[in-house]
Amino acid sequence: MMIDWSRERVLIFAPHPDDETLGCGGLMSKARQAGAEVYVQFITVGDTADVSPKGFSSADERHGEIKKVADFFGWRDWHIAFPGDEYHLKLDRLPRFELANAIERHSPLAISELEPSIVIAPHRTSYNQDHQVTAEAIHTALRPSNTKQRHHPRLALTYEEAADQWRYDMAPSPQLLVELNENNIDDKILAMRLYGTQIHEHPHTRSEQTLRSLATLRGMQGGVAFAEGYHVMRCLA
Repeated sequence: MMIDWSRERVLIFAPHPDDETLGCGGLMSKARQAGAEVYVQFITVGDTADVSPKGFSSADERHGEIKKVADFFGWRDWHIAFPGDEYHLKLDRLPRFELANAIERHSPLAISELEPSIVIAPHRTSYNQDHQVTAEAIHTALRPSNTKQRHHPRLALTYEEAADQWRYDMAPSPQLLVELNENNIDDKILAMRLYGTQIHEHPHTRSEQTLRSLATLRGMQGGVAFAEGYHVMRCLA
């Protein structure tokens, strides 16, 4: 299928800051260069103690990184639905009803408010509990109904992340490949570098070599130089 990105309003859901770039960095570069409106709805962020290069990153640091990445890509807007340590890495404790309602109607970037033509979500087979519950809540928010009563995005996709590819029940091969060029891949890498608390050296799922390798693999599968892979939840041609 051919997508005229200049006509699209794209809403990307990211459980945490950097997920949108890991999964959709090339697409965001391509879409923005064509003139698309791009919005990012983050679900949560908080202080993080992990095995990142720093070992610890504060919510304030992560907010600063978001602003740099938003300016770099030229997002039309972004928002964090459930900020703070009460929710970060604990979204599985949040009632599905509350999370789905935020995604569907109770956020400045809710589907009903923004009426996007394309919605892109994380895939439900992620190993991360925040990703899993976010994916399921978005699935609920996008449920079929009367289009005269609720907005239905024409295209609903899920993105992949290299960290999720080792599961025994991992998702099948992507159904949609978005062709990218070298500049789109460079933009994706540069944006990940702006997430300074999150990018890693190789071998790591968030390393430059991993991201380039996955884009090369997906490109090969489509007979082009580079691509990002997506799974299709809905497609109205």
